[in-house]
Amino acid sequence: MPSQRFAPPSEVPGLAARRIAADIIDGVLHKHRTLDDQLDGSGAHPGLKTLADRDRALMRRLVATVLRRLGTLGHVLSRLLDKGIPTDAPRAQSALLIGAAQILWMDVPDHAAVDLSVRLVQSDRRAARYAGLVNAVLRRCAREGKALVDEVAAQSLDLPPWMVARWSAHYGEATARDMALALGHEPSLDLTVKSDPAQWASRLHGEVLPTGSVRTVLHGSVTVLPGFAEGQWWVQDAAAALPARLFGDIKGKSIADLCAAPGGKTAQLALAGAHVTALDRSPARVARLRENLARLSLQAETVVADAVDWAGPAEGFDGVLIDAPCTSTGTIRRHPDVAWLRQESDIAPLTALQQRLLRKSVSLLKPGGTLVYCTCSLEPEEGEQAITALLQAEPGLRRVPIDASEVSGLGEIITADGDLRTLPSHLPNADPKLGGLDGFYAARLVKS
Repeated sequence: MPSQRFAPPSEVPGLAARRIAADIIDGVLHKHRTLDDQLDGSGAHPGLKTLADRDRALMRRLVATVLRRLGTLGHVLSRLLDKGIPTDAPRAQSALLIGAAQILWMDVPDHAAVDLSVRLVQSDRRAARYAGLVNAVLRRCAREGKALVDEVAAQSLDLPPWMVARWSAHYGEATARDMALALGHEPSLDLTVKSDPAQWASRLHGEVLPTGSVRTVLHGSVTVLPGFAEGQWWVQDAAAALPARLFGDIKGKSIADLCAAPGGKTAQLALAGAHVTALDRSPARVARLRENLARLSLQAETVVADAVDWAGPAEGFDGVLIDAPCTSTGTIRRHPDVAWLRQESDIAPLTALQQRLLRKSVSLLKPGGTLVYCTCSLEPEEGEQAITALLQAEPGLRRVPIDASEVSGLGEIITADGDLRTLPSHLPNADPKLGGLDGFYAARLVKS
C-alpha cells in the first residue's frame, strides 16, 4: 500500500468558505469594494470557483450577516475586548466578526464557530499572534453575547448614524425604527412570473404576494430551481416590479427603458406587449440584459449609450421608464454593503445626475406620452424632491396620481401626492423572512 506520509493534509470543512468570506468582508470595509464586484464578473474572488454550492451559500450568508449586523457586532466585541478590535491585522478583525455572527445569529455550533475563526487567524502571518485573543473573546461571546445584543436592540446600530438621522427626520422616528428592524432580517427571494403565479408559488414552496410576485425562502443557486432554464420567471424584488405597471395597457406602444440593465423592468414591458428600447451605458451590463431576455424568450431592442447624450428616434416614445442611478439605500435588505459604502455626500451629485436624466426623458417623449421615474432610494432628494424640481422646471408636465387599485389595493404605499413609496417595513409577516419590501420611489407624469 503506498505511503501517505507526504500527502497534503485535507482542509478542515468550512474553512475555505470562511476564508473567502473574510476576504470579501475586508474588501467592503477596508477597500470599499461592493459585494457585486467581489461576487460576480471579472472582479469576482478567484476562490469562488473552487467552492461547492453548499459552501458558496454559507459564504454568502456569513458575509451578509456580518454586514447586516455590523454595528451590533462592533458593540458586542468592544465590550468583550479590553483594547478594542486589532487594527493592524484585518484578518483578526474579520475572524472576530465572522465568529461572533455565527454564534449570535446563525445555526452553527459555538465550538465550530470558535475553532474555525481561530484557524482563520492562524493561517494569516500578520494575524497569527491574535489566535489566543480570538479564542478567548469568542468563547466569552458564546456565554455573554446574547445579553449584550439585547442591551442595544432598540438603538438601530446596524445603520450609519447619518442614515438613521435622515430617515427619522423624513419618516418619523417610529417608522425609521421599523425600517431598521426590517433591514436586520435576511430577505426572501422574490420572483416575477410570466403567468400563473399560484402554480409557481406551489412548485417553489412559496406564496403569492398581493402584488402578484411570488415570494419564497429557497436557498442555493436560482439556476437550478424549476422554471429557470425554461424562462418562466426572473428574480425581481416585489417593490421593483411595481413601477413598470404604472404605464397601464402598453400593448403595441413604444417604451424606452433607460438605465435598463439587468433587465427586470425591460422583461415586464416586453411581456406586456410593448416595443421596448432598452438602453444602458455599460456594454457588460447590456450583454447580461441580452442573456436574460434570451432565456426568457422576450424581445427588445438594446442600445449601449449614455442616456444623457443619446439622441433617440425623431418621433419620440409613447412612454419612458427611468430607473435612475441613486444611493440605493432602499436595497440594503439585499445589498447590506450599501449601508457602509455610501456616504451622505454621495446624494448631491446623484441628484444632479437624476435631474439631467429626467430632462432628457422629457425630450424623448411624444406629446401625451407617459414618464415613469423611479429610484431604489429612501432619500427624499432622490424621490419626492426630484419630481418637485422637475415639475417646476417643466411646465408642460403634469403628475398623474397613482391609485391604490393599480398596486393591488396597498394604499399604505401611496403618498399624499399620489406617488409610490415602499419601505422595508411594508408587507409585514409573522415570519420576518417573508415580510418586507425594498425601498422604492416612483412617480408618473404625462407630457402635455
